[in-house]
Amino acid sequence: MRLMTNKTTICYILLWLTLFCKPIIAASTVHHELQVSLDPNSQQLQVTDRISLASPQDGGATQPTLAHQGRLRFLLHRGLSPRSMTAEVALKEIGPISDSAPLIAYQLSMPEDQRHFTLKYGGKIAHRLTTLRESPGRASERLRGTISEQGVYLDAATGWYPYFADTLHTFELQVELPSSWLAVSQGKGPEIGGEGQRRLIRWHENSPQDDIYLVAAPYRLYRKTTEGIEAQVFLRQPDAEIAERYIEATADYLRLYQSLIGPYPYAKFALVENFWESGYGMPSFTLLGPRVLRLPFILHTSYPHEILHNWWGNSVYIDYQSGNWAEGLTSYLADHLLAEQRGRGANHRRTALKRYGDFVRNENDFPLAAFRARHTTASQAVGYDKSLMFFHMLRRRLGDHNFIKGLQIFFRDNRFKTAGYADLKLAFEKAAGVSIDTFFQHWTERNGAPRLAVSNLTVKQLGDGFQISGTLQQSQSSAPFPLKVPMLTRMKDGSVSQTTLSSQARETPFTIKVEQEPQQLQIDPWFDLFRQLDPAETPATLSRLFGSERILIVLPSNANKRMLQAYRGLAQQWSDGYDEADIRLDSELNSLPQDRPIWLLGRENLFHHEFVKQLSGLPFSLGHEYIKLTDTDYSTGEHSFVLSERNLNNGQTIAWVAGNSDAAIARLMRKLPHYGKYSYLVFKGDQAQIAFKGEWPITQSPLHFNFAEDGRVVEMDEPGPLIMMPE
Repeated sequence: MRLMTNKTTICYILLWLTLFCKPIIAASTVHHELQVSLDPNSQQLQVTDRISLASPQDGGATQPTLAHQGRLRFLLHRGLSPRSMTAEVALKEIGPISDSAPLIAYQLSMPEDQRHFTLKYGGKIAHRLTTLRESPGRASERLRGTISEQGVYLDAATGWYPYFADTLHTFELQVELPSSWLAVSQGKGPEIGGEGQRRLIRWHENSPQDDIYLVAAPYRLYRKTTEGIEAQVFLRQPDAEIAERYIEATADYLRLYQSLIGPYPYAKFALVENFWESGYGMPSFTLLGPRVLRLPFILHTSYPHEILHNWWGNSVYIDYQSGNWAEGLTSYLADHLLAEQRGRGANHRRTALKRYGDFVRNENDFPLAAFRARHTTASQAVGYDKSLMFFHMLRRRLGDHNFIKGLQIFFRDNRFKTAGYADLKLAFEKAAGVSIDTFFQHWTERNGAPRLAVSNLTVKQLGDGFQISGTLQQSQSSAPFPLKVPMLTRMKDGSVSQTTLSSQARETPFTIKVEQEPQQLQIDPWFDLFRQLDPAETPATLSRLFGSERILIVLPSNANKRMLQAYRGLAQQWSDGYDEADIRLDSELNSLPQDRPIWLLGRENLFHHEFVKQLSGLPFSLGHEYIKLTDTDYSTGEHSFVLSERNLNNGQTIAWVAGNSDAAIARLMRKLPHYGKYSYLVFKGDQAQIAFKGEWPITQSPLHFNFAEDGRVVEMDEPGPLIMMPE
């Protein structure tokens, strides 16, 4: 499961702001002293904001930070009716920025030496959750902001505070709210005061921020300080056990990333329970839904991802106009690094490459420099997966020491600043002392991916050893990419020789000389290169079906009425995510077409035996009352099954979904899109609890060559995880 940050709406508003509200100079700092009163019952807030066009840093120094020539523009929510409380400052409404965004632009007129003024405003903010469909069966919920009895969520996209273009913000925030509630923001806090039926919560942050968040609900707070940083947990219901697990995990991950990158930039990190299912990452806290945060694997997968965002994206800010680099770098140093530490780095990279191949096509591909935020599964495959591979190739090119040194330079030089790919390149060039212009140009400004093949492969015995010769081909239609291709040779005595081939042409001849008799040649065996995978390099998985444009969904005409209705509901729900989806009864077909992927639904499906024949040779067998996977029997009466396979001759992928009850099918409709990386799945009972999952074994690869007489292929252990810099 991948969590979604709430940067999508915000980044597009920020891009719009740079066009509509151009300041005289960029990267200025505005300080807010916000006094907020929240009334969840009426969904209203009242705010007094004393604004300073200077940062209170460095002992309160008041250097001018925003040149305005007497005019200054900002955005505010359309329902808040601001007025100036400073006699010298006049306020004028300009108008809404668009029909879809709930924001009004205002202009301030004031003397040119005016550095402080106060605005008062108030009103109702109550937006509903909206659903964004990303692919078949997958959707995410978004919220522009709301004040309600369930909770409060406000950010820059809501317009709850005056937002000035191309500025960063520091703030003092005091929130008055019901006595059973707590307010959460970034920075240092909460300081809790007040009496009677109203409570006062204070937060403050003197480091420049690209947003100011305000979240509130009836929370129970757990907190513990370790090595000067406070770990906090805000839960809607008391649960000391889960709070302790998150507090311990927070301390562990903060130690890991401080040793790798540099000092943690905030006073605390908080897990905050949301009132809808979400996975948002904000500066110094993450906002997780009540079901999400209780999933046992989140602590070891998505949670470190959100903590790491406090270095990448939430303290080194993203220059969205030049591309969002932070999601890929965070994915590489969180999701990928943790997989690598478990010895699963190559598998993680293969999965990333497979997602790109399954979801990205010429018409929806784009360069990394054009990625802003995830809004579809295809955009995620570019902005997360391709970007992850970009940083992996950069690490291989520079070496671990220089790569880590470059990360530390990038963080040190750009802390609480906006940065882009040009700043990343500069940091890594400082670290390694070499130019990487060409590398960055090809991998951030081009779309597409190389596709590798080998021709003219020969092995000859020479007087002093053996020689392997061949030609590496980049067979994609686009121009060649600059590649450093790892090539491993395994000898008869078990020793391994590794070489790297530089390829930047359509064809690159190579010669490898070894002293011992070679048994195997493997090219890019650990998936170190960003490239289009050959179908034979990966098992059939569900992502191929979820990533298709055209699909056939075949219903079981012999199923009972309730089961057929459940399967039809699943088919109709999924069909909305495809460009073209054909839903047919099996009785309407004489045979299965071969021109598109197919979902076969139901144990009673007339074509399921035809599908089972394709599974011959795999660790699977079908009985009357059970299905056997690997070495375990699963009864068909209490288990649901999902199996996929691909025809290597025509590339067609077929998946069979066999539910044990209509209730289980209803749950599979929501769950299966999150299991796209697997070849087979077993779910237990009406609740469809996952019981078993896996991928079919890979038996061949067009980039693996075996010279041994017995035909035996030996897997080679991949290199170890990223080496930590000494303190």
